[in-house]
Amino acid sequence: MPQISVDRLRPGIFVSLSSLGWIGHPFLLNRFCLSSMQQIQALREMGITQVEWDPARSTAEPLPERTPGASTPQDEDFGAAALAGMQDEKRVRLERVRQQRDGLARRERLFEQQAVAAGDIFRSLLARPQDAQRQASALVGGLVENLLGSDSMVIHLVNQKSREGGLAFHALNVMALSLMLGKSLGLSEEEMRHLGLGALLHDVGKQDIPPRILRSAKRTAPEEEFYRAHVGYGIKAISGMRELPVPVRNVIACHHEYFDGSGFPNRLSGEKIPRLARIAAIANRYDNLCNPFDLREAKAPAEALRHIFRTESARYDNQMIQLFIKTLGVYPPGTFVALSNGGVGMVVETNPTDLLHPLVMLHDPDIPRSEALLIDLRDADLKVEAALSPAKLPVETVEYLAPRGRLDYFVEGSEG
Repeated sequence: MPQISVDRLRPGIFVSLSSLGWIGHPFLLNRFCLSSMQQIQALREMGITQVEWDPARSTAEPLPERTPGASTPQDEDFGAAALAGMQDEKRVRLERVRQQRDGLARRERLFEQQAVAAGDIFRSLLARPQDAQRQASALVGGLVENLLGSDSMVIHLVNQKSREGGLAFHALNVMALSLMLGKSLGLSEEEMRHLGLGALLHDVGKQDIPPRILRSAKRTAPEEEFYRAHVGYGIKAISGMRELPVPVRNVIACHHEYFDGSGFPNRLSGEKIPRLARIAAIANRYDNLCNPFDLREAKAPAEALRHIFRTESARYDNQMIQLFIKTLGVYPPGTFVALSNGGVGMVVETNPTDLLHPLVMLHDPDIPRSEALLIDLRDADLKVEAALSPAKLPVETVEYLAPRGRLDYFVEGSEG
């Protein structure tokens, strides 16, 4: 980028301080559009005489060059106060970032605890079915109470420790995404509990399917038949849960039935498919697209939503599909995005009141990944310009923002 004298700066000029390093200046971002004279005065106080600027991203023209020998008004020097103000503001912003990072860490711990609990539930199904049912009901109940006791909800991306997802992580994702859609549909508390429990247990039958068949992208006809039997194995696995409500069993039995009648095992169609199963089917498909066994085949969240809407919409309840997309937002958690300052980030949280301005983790090689900046786009003069495909980004950028490759979700109630 070309350089410009600090004396020619005015609000609206887009500057880059990347050469200083993030800790070498008092601003929150390395690249930003100047918004006040205070920022320019802070640059002068730092002893900076020239900065890089981007004419294409600027909304104002630089001031004319000063004529040599021309006198300048002797105004009171407010530079020191401006710099101190910038430093104070940065400290406040960094404290907010720290709190947000602590919040993400707390949710990641909760997700890991839930994954351990889900694993225990699946392992104890046959030997101790009643204990498994109590544990599963407690796990679902806590989440449902949290969601129903709030005005809205926030969908968070969590970074679980294991690279291998496994049954527990998929089950938690489908449960969270199903309950998200269920809340948007206005389900009752009882329906939400049934939905959550069915979504958590929807794939328990896969424990009886050989991993080779589960992971195969191209199954033979006999292998596909064996794979589809996981629905029946799931019903068999929960047979010891004698008090499990019928709507819960129906989620397990019908989560692969399609609205157009092309699903399995019973080729049900339309509203013959139980409503809760129709919800779980959408959540299940979305997570399978984002987190396939072969992560090289994974679709970005926005891409997965487009795929379902454009090529598979006949399989699902249209009203539910539209609401699912609306609830996840234009930029669902896990979406890589190009920002208006030329930077790249990844959405880690939705903002339920403003889906166009989510919480974004910024890629900045000057900052360790463990201390990566989290920017609420409502608080910064930034906007998302486009969703990006991770396949088209440098490997180091993808590994910085999503080091484990998987996308896992935690849904939480919000008071708006």
